[in-house]
Amino acid sequence: MNERVDVTQVTPLLFLERSSQVFPHKVAITYGDRNMTYSEMAEATQRMTTGLAALGMREGDRVAYLMPNIPEMLIGHFAVPLLGAMLVAINTRLSGPEITHILRHCGARILVADTALLAPIVPHLADCPDLEVVVQVPDVEPLVDVPLATKTYEEVAAGGDRDDWRPWRVDDELRPISINYTSGTTGRPKGVQYTHRGAHLNSLAELIHARVTPDSAYLWTLPMFHCNGWCFTWAITAIGARHVCLRAVDFDEIWRLIKSEGITHFNGAPPVLLGVANHPAAEPLPDGFTITTAAAPPNPGTLSQLEGLGAHIVHVYGLTETYGPYTVCEWQPEWKALDSGQRARWLSRQGVAYVGADPIRVVDEEMNDVPRDGKTLGEVVMRGNNVMVGYYADPDATEEAFRGGWFHSGDLGVWHPDGYIELRDRSKDIIISGGENISTIEVEQAIVSHPAVLEAAVVAVPSDRWGERPKAFVVLRDGKEATGEDIIAHVRDLLAHFKAPDVVEFVDELPKTSTGKVQKYVLREAEWADSPARIN
Repeated sequence: MNERVDVTQVTPLLFLERSSQVFPHKVAITYGDRNMTYSEMAEATQRMTTGLAALGMREGDRVAYLMPNIPEMLIGHFAVPLLGAMLVAINTRLSGPEITHILRHCGARILVADTALLAPIVPHLADCPDLEVVVQVPDVEPLVDVPLATKTYEEVAAGGDRDDWRPWRVDDELRPISINYTSGTTGRPKGVQYTHRGAHLNSLAELIHARVTPDSAYLWTLPMFHCNGWCFTWAITAIGARHVCLRAVDFDEIWRLIKSEGITHFNGAPPVLLGVANHPAAEPLPDGFTITTAAAPPNPGTLSQLEGLGAHIVHVYGLTETYGPYTVCEWQPEWKALDSGQRARWLSRQGVAYVGADPIRVVDEEMNDVPRDGKTLGEVVMRGNNVMVGYYADPDATEEAFRGGWFHSGDLGVWHPDGYIELRDRSKDIIISGGENISTIEVEQAIVSHPAVLEAAVVAVPSDRWGERPKAFVVLRDGKEATGEDIIAHVRDLLAHFKAPDVVEFVDELPKTSTGKVQKYVLREAEWADSPARIN
């Protein structure tokens, strides 16, 4: 019997190492007038790793990034784990208190930040006395001067080169590579830990399902902070395709880049699809392009418009806890003969498990599979390589999430005879607006902190632009007065602006059960009753 030979532990770090050797002179990153080859990207990664090490970062440390979709953010996805540390990419849309809570919870000692994004958190950084800030001066006018002893990105990244591509060799592929914080669907956000193995395998699955090739040009419309860009940060690098960076979603710029850079792929929530489809510059592209979308199912009208432009739509579903997408509505050849409305109905389903993922299940309260009849409601559960290893520093929440040996999504759905799943409700009343999760509990708590408010309930209502948006039903205290604008402004002072309700309706009382629990479904069903997006 032959003696077993040790094999390399799988990690996304192998992707950049390979592409820098196979495609050294090929452009890896385009950003405005900047172009960076794969060999230059590898060199920049090694320099940043060396610089972080010089600042005292070591294996197991957490390094936070607060950056838009620029090359430095992409490089961070390799430079931080190359050191053996964990990347904490923070949602740039959060408020100052929310960001500082994440920094404290993960114990980050370094924050690498774009100065254009620092304004909301500067007043709160005193709560993180041990934090060192590395600032990236953006190519737009900085919005804030940072009153801290800081280093610039350029100073840190000029720390010198390393001859060895892997100064830290991955000795356990199940080590965490990153921590991605949820949107706080039950209050405080939780830190979701991804592993080197999970990120590696999910990256390869993304390439398969989005049909990416070495000739592809991927436009960064999806935030890199969101589930590490659904692992496309690593995936595009793996195949040797080209990253086209985009600081902010700007539909003029998106269409300019689609045409000038030959964009073949991008990802986005319904607002991105809607903006692309209805832009004045929109025109059919003979070579076509692929859009991977999540959150709400594709709107039939928007889907028809995009198909007329040459788009191929890939509908996926997942959570932060599943590295982004876990299922795909796998295209079937016979769907091509359907009209747009019929095809949209099939594409609205969340589908089947990704390549590399364990089969998805819909179960009852005893963890038994529900019948595959497209009618019986159950909870969607997952497990396997592309499910998190747990919440950072939160063993109780981890144990609860994995009860019965499967990760409980909290999403309710049905199982169709062909094996495709379809969501029907969200057990936690999460609102998914433009691809961002909004906790109704969190918004309600902000509303009732207003001195004039007695009670509040927040539900999702239909939105042509965002898929769904929060609406608040508010009961005022006797003798107190407030306007809807007052309530919305109050919430915006406490939370990220996108979490604030668009509409406030004042009511005399909220519908409740006999035990006093607010019946949100009564409010929600009334709002969705006449919506074309309603699922019967």
